[in-house]
Amino acid sequence: MGNKTYTIYVLRLGHRIERDRRITTHVGLVSRAFGANGIYIAGEKDENVKKSLEKVVMTWGGSFHVEIGVSARKIIEEWRAKGGEIIHLTMYGLPLPNVIEKIRKSKKDKLIVVGAEKVPAWIFELADWNVSITNQPHSEVAALAVFLHELWKGKEFKFEFKNAKIRIVPSAKGKKVLKT
Repeated sequence: MGNKTYTIYVLRLGHRIERDRRITTHVGLVSRAFGANGIYIAGEKDENVKKSLEKVVMTWGGSFHVEIGVSARKIIEEWRAKGGEIIHLTMYGLPLPNVIEKIRKSKKDKLIVVGAEKVPAWIFELADWNVSITNQPHSEVAALAVFLHELWKGKEFKFEFKNAKIRIVPSAKGKKVLKT
């Protein structure tokens, strides 16, 4: 699945259990389906989100690491110390079409940062790339999907997830599910 020349992780900032459970789960689902290797969730430690994402991996296959309750600053500093790059998705950065080719060509491991609550200024400073997915308010789920789609040039439609118990059979009408 995906490009094995580098590792991709998503860092979800500022998760709040009561407010963000569904959106954070969707950030994780998009991360996995669009080829990330895992997700770090900074903020409140939410076992339900972790369990939900791990259940998807068990049913739909592939390998996807979920770590909750992490320190965003620590993850970013460790990522950078290991030679990886930080890509912050925002509405304030450089337009995606202007930078995606340079990001694709970089062979560095990629940590993609998406917000929840207001993103602290130090994220903008520590990021190697502040990438705008439009200059309008938008969803972090949508931003992540658009970014990963562009990064992969649409190859995510052909990803295969090993050890899947369920697979969708594409069809023009209806739902066809193959249980393995």
